[in-house]
Amino acid sequence: MKITLLDYGAGNLPSVERALHRLGAQTEQARTAADLENASALILPGVGHYAALIRALDTNGLREALVAAIERGVPFLGICLGLQILYEASEEAPDLRGLGVLDGRVRALKGAVKLPHMGWNQVRSRSASRLLQGIDPAAYFYFAHSYAACSANADGLTNIYATCLYGSEFVAVAEKENISAVQFHPEKSGDPGQRVLQNFIRIAA
Repeated sequence: MKITLLDYGAGNLPSVERALHRLGAQTEQARTAADLENASALILPGVGHYAALIRALDTNGLREALVAAIERGVPFLGICLGLQILYEASEEAPDLRGLGVLDGRVRALKGAVKLPHMGWNQVRSRSASRLLQGIDPAAYFYFAHSYAACSANADGLTNIYATCLYGSEFVAVAEKENISAVQFHPEKSGDPGQRVLQNFIRIAA
């Protein structure tokens, strides 16, 4: 099983790659649209600013190739910022549009909490999730973000399989057909995170 990692300069790509190798998966890195054409499974790791990711995709001609891969059914996993760009737009860079493969918008986390939301937090299941299969419902995962798809607002969010609470409730796991995405970092989340990646490998096989 070979998994293609979309390389736009994200700092967490090597750690995601190492985590996949520990699970026995082969990986390759994609930097051009041509690299995505034959991908059989895709992961978009994401850290940093929303605008930096969107501009990197557009500058390198990767937006259309990524959307085309998703639309043709390639199993896809978005991590952190890789989840956020699936929505239509984000308050972090309101002049830029997201991929729009999921309905809704990404907003700043609300409430009297310190930002960024950084550290361990519990994920609450809403529906039976293929990514969370076999994981303790009380498990904690590692987060590092200030923006999220906030499930308590009126943005018409759908495909929510798990949420997390930090100031306000937000989407922690989204799934739609061949699309899977998590707001937390599975590569930093110990055994539960390893199981998430293992489940994605199983889905993609």
